[in-house]
Amino acid sequence: MSHSIKYPFYFRLTCTLISLIGITFIFYMGQTILTPILMSFLFAVLLLPIDLFLNKKLRLPHTLSVSITVIIFICFFLAILAVLAYQISDIATDFDKINKNANIFITDIQKQIRTNFNISLWEQRKYINDVAEDSVKKGKETIGTTLISVSGTLIDLTLIPIYTFLILLYRTHFIMFLVKLFKKEYHAQLREILSQIKASVQSYIAGLIIEMIFVAILTGAGLYLLGIKYFILLGILTGILNLIPYIGIIVAGVLTIIASLTATPDISIIVGILVVNGVVQLIDNNILVPLIISSKVQINALVSIVGIIIGGALAGIAGMFLAIPILAILKIIFDKTENLEAWGYLMGDDVPKTFIWKTKTKEKTKKGGSESNSTGDNEDIIIPTVD
Repeated sequence: MSHSIKYPFYFRLTCTLISLIGITFIFYMGQTILTPILMSFLFAVLLLPIDLFLNKKLRLPHTLSVSITVIIFICFFLAILAVLAYQISDIATDFDKINKNANIFITDIQKQIRTNFNISLWEQRKYINDVAEDSVKKGKETIGTTLISVSGTLIDLTLIPIYTFLILLYRTHFIMFLVKLFKKEYHAQLREILSQIKASVQSYIAGLIIEMIFVAILTGAGLYLLGIKYFILLGILTGILNLIPYIGIIVAGVLTIIASLTATPDISIIVGILVVNGVVQLIDNNILVPLIISSKVQINALVSIVGIIIGGALAGIAGMFLAIPILAILKIIFDKTENLEAWGYLMGDDVPKTFIWKTKTKEKTKKGGSESNSTGDNEDIIIPTVD
């Protein structure tokens, strides 16, 4: 008869931390390989209902249904790129006007700095020239880094549809691998974990798409009221860039300000753009994200922010995008794995508002002139309460 071995807490904690550190190190070292694979996994899970519809409902062969699904996926992104390219070509025709208005805008800013901070135009130009000289010196390094980054992005954009196709094509093969990897007694638990991961990832990415559409519409409407010429393009760009935490909205704001210079260098328009972006962000962070995103993954804000920062440090923008779904998957695994439930609870957002420490005291009785404990040792009890 076999007996399960119970390891002490400190040993289990050490093994858990070493495993997490090892996984993080492997991801950091292999980010160029793992990042497109993980992105493809998310897209494959999102596209799975389309593949199942084509395969099960329309009775198409499995390979054909997967091919059509991936083609739909590619056409969707190509359509977005086509709209953006068409709008950008219109902006390019107004480049001379942008350049003229930008010079006027910069001159106005320099005058404001001279008036408010007593920094002469000569000192400002000297500082700008110094910065420009440093930029020229570092230009070769910057160009080299940019070319490497662009080439890497193009390679990833080529690999992601291929990986997505293969993951959809061999999904039952991967499930059989997991079935063979674990004993039969864990198969029900494994099935539940996979089912929850699929539902969580699909809900999260669908929520992101809904959020992107709302942000694009709100931003476009605000820019239209300000009289910005390319409000459709800038609304779509803001919606897409908003998917990148923290950095995206800043980049979108800068692009919007540059595009607004096609009409006027008026500072009031720039202020209006900043107000529109600020209001949209308030609506997004306080209404859209809690309603659409947070309810899908059930990860608390602290863990989300830390995860996004770690993801950005490990794999840049792609790591920031992948952070939340990876955390959601880890939480599901922790919740369903013995001895890891506490970590899943730590990541979750089901937090009691307060708790009360109550101590179970010893009851003392006298027997033959001596005191004895009727309840044993003192015992601390935590009682969570909700206000």
